Amino acid sequence: MQVAVGGCLAQKDRGEIARRAPWVDVVFGTNNLGALPALLERARHNDLAQVEIRESLEVFPSTLPVRRDSHASAWVSISVGCNNTCTFCIVPALRGRETDRRPADVLAEVRALADEGVLEITLLGQNVNAYGVEFGDRHAFSTLLRTCGAIDGLERVRFTSPHPKDFTDDVIAAMAETPNVCHQLHMPLQSGSDPVLKAMRRSYRAERYLGIVERVRAAMPDAAITTDIIVGFPGETERDFQATLEIVRAARFAGAFTFQYSKRPGTPAAAMPDQVPADVVGERYHRLVAEVEEVTLAENTALLGTTTEVLVAAGGGRKDGATGRMSGRARSGRLVHFAAGDAQTVRPGDVVETAVTYAAPHHLTADGPLLSHRRTRAGDVWQATREALAERDRAPGGIPLGLPVNRASGSGFSNRPRPDRQQV
Repeated sequence: MQVAVGGCLAQKDRGEIARRAPWVDVVFGTNNLGALPALLERARHNDLAQVEIRESLEVFPSTLPVRRDSHASAWVSISVGCNNTCTFCIVPALRGRETDRRPADVLAEVRALADEGVLEITLLGQNVNAYGVEFGDRHAFSTLLRTCGAIDGLERVRFTSPHPKDFTDDVIAAMAETPNVCHQLHMPLQSGSDPVLKAMRRSYRAERYLGIVERVRAAMPDAAITTDIIVGFPGETERDFQATLEIVRAARFAGAFTFQYSKRPGTPAAAMPDQVPADVVGERYHRLVAEVEEVTLAENTALLGTTTEVLVAAGGGRKDGATGRMSGRARSGRLVHFAAGDAQTVRPGDVVETAVTYAAPHHLTADGPLLSHRRTRAGDVWQATREALAERDRAPGGIPLGLPVNRASGSGFSNRPRPDRQQV
């Protein structure tokens, strides 16, 4: 077994990781993911930890070889880095200015994925709706969304995450007018208080945020809007917190990722005065979660009896085996557990329609008979892959899936003594 540590934290604490964790084989940064195979091989050959941090991007992550967890869904990076300077975030300091991929490169990857049977792609960036700034096209992102609508076989397009300050009406129009772009929007709020947003250096205010929500809902009444919220940012008062709760109620979020503020060394917010006591942060957090769940339950309850289209996932629900259900995502992004009937017929990657019979804050259940079932190329690929793996395991000398076995010890872990590691 080899251990590699990568990402923003690894880039910031490169020497500390190697010093405190001598069993780590490789430390790599956000810009040199493509070098990981070579670094692992070098660490194995030299029996010495490899630490490599590049200051500029070598290759776009999406161009690297990949084995996907899903045959039906894929992520496609359109940009890396960020031009914003939010005081709680370490990304700008470590990942640098935004770098955009050329539209032709993005679309070539999306078309290749569709040709492989992928039905759903998510366009990914730290701030996707600023896409095009680097090459001087303010409408590049909305154009990209519309162009994805013309790709054969591509049924669902999503994106994450947009920044409210850059959200423009041409993107709303592209979402509403492009059939395969899902009416789902994940747009971080962070706080509903204007003074806190200013301290966060978020260059929008509550009124602008709610204005975007209103325009999205006017164009797409069925839009499911989700968000990120931080509780307990330095200087946050009870009045500030109440302003956040008010936006939760007004925006009618379909879901929210909620966070208790914690210091990130190296960020401006970590050195701010008036840090909120941990017990106050925790108490506010529980109130926020309760408010969010009340809203999301009401939004989901309104869907009882409606028909929903589900892209079936592999292992989407922890209790599916016990309940006889399968799981997947609706076009709104909501998790749906449904009665599959003949489980040999419905495959991960297929698309079904079913009626919602139960609502919870974080999922929907559909226990009635399927209204339709469409076999897809993604389902074909899943089935062919499963059959190929089964055939390989049945063959003489077949290698079962799981941890590689160390022939000397018979375990999945090396019994070789680990020398002290040092940074190189």
